[in-house]
Amino acid sequence: MKLSVRVGGVEKLIELVLEGEHCRFRFGDQPERNAQIVECEPGVLSLLLDGRSYEARVEAAEAELAVTVNGKRFDLIVRDPRRWNPKFAARGLDGRQNLTAVMPGKVVRVLVAEGDTVQAGQGIIVVEAMKMQNEMKALRNGRVVALHAREGATVAAGEVLASIE
Repeated sequence: MKLSVRVGGVEKLIELVLEGEHCRFRFGDQPERNAQIVECEPGVLSLLLDGRSYEARVEAAEAELAVTVNGKRFDLIVRDPRRWNPKFAARGLDGRQNLTAVMPGKVVRVLVAEGDTVQAGQGIIVVEAMKMQNEMKALRNGRVVALHAREGATVAAGEVLASIE
């Protein structure tokens, strides 16, 4: 599973593979790591990472999480980049919005043309990755000012597919 995580104003992609109590993860460009996670009670996790034990307390509040690890609090915003959520649509969207490929894949459909007016949540481009089709959506109302994706083209993770102003 891939998630976008914002901590202290910095947003990074995290890749997670959960297998029971075992977890493999990669945060941003860091190498893959392994951890063991056990839920001791609701909202309290025991983590074993690199031979060290940590206690994490997780509190949910709307679209945000407050995670306290060994007494240090972190406020997180976690979202699945494949899903459009109106709560995120209004956050930090002044100026140009670039739609980027979350993972390598193939553009199977372009749903708009350069110059088209789009609404928040409207599909812009469909990218197939790992035999699944993901529709990239506009996060706000605007106009497509640049369309870099072409049907049938192969795209790399992070590649800009379209820009909306």
